[in-house]
Amino acid sequence: MIRTATPGRRERRLSATQGLMVRGMAVLLAAVLVVGSVRALIARSDGGPAEQHYTGTAVLGELSSLRTSLDRSTGELEILELELQRSRAILEYSARYQIPADLATLIYDIALREGIGPELAFRLVKVESGFNPRARSSMAAFGLAQVQLRTARYYKLGVTLDDLFDPATNLTIGFRYLRDLLDTYHDLRLALLAYNRGPAKVNQLLGDGREPGNGFETSVLQGYQRPTSSP
Repeated sequence: MIRTATPGRRERRLSATQGLMVRGMAVLLAAVLVVGSVRALIARSDGGPAEQHYTGTAVLGELSSLRTSLDRSTGELEILELELQRSRAILEYSARYQIPADLATLIYDIALREGIGPELAFRLVKVESGFNPRARSSMAAFGLAQVQLRTARYYKLGVTLDDLFDPATNLTIGFRYLRDLLDTYHDLRLALLAYNRGPAKVNQLLGDGREPGNGFETSVLQGYQRPTSSP
């Protein structure tokens, strides 16, 4: 049943980013309150004769409890900060490549899970398929990351052609394949060429003393700033 809105009544919904900011402020406030409690507790422990009934053992017990609360609040704040950074990055990629936020989220999360830098992952998908999950090539490569069925079955037994049009399946296999190529060649440029042309072709050309480049790697890496820690 469709519900109509009550006249004169407006519903307010916070965006995901705003929600994270509100939660972050709440955790930060909790941390501030805990710190204030610790200071007050220390002041009580240093009080005059009227405060002598407040024993050192009690002080240590309460300090330990407050420290635990503070550590928990600090940990939650760090998690919220990471979530906020993730949300900002996803929104930035979504805007830059003019793709839906859910697709940007999928590419971002699967890339990190498979050990590929998100920046490289988005560039690869843009060049390979233009972010079209139904893309097909003349070389029988399919989906967002342009994966061939033979390659896909090496990573996932029983995978079908229809499976390769599922964005999550396609990206997982494609990024895992690229990760393996990076570990094999230890060279980002050669790994990308092997991804596009096939390792056998790249190895043949290198063995003959010929240049394996075909422009694909240039398209992916143009303007790319390689992270210091990973590709």
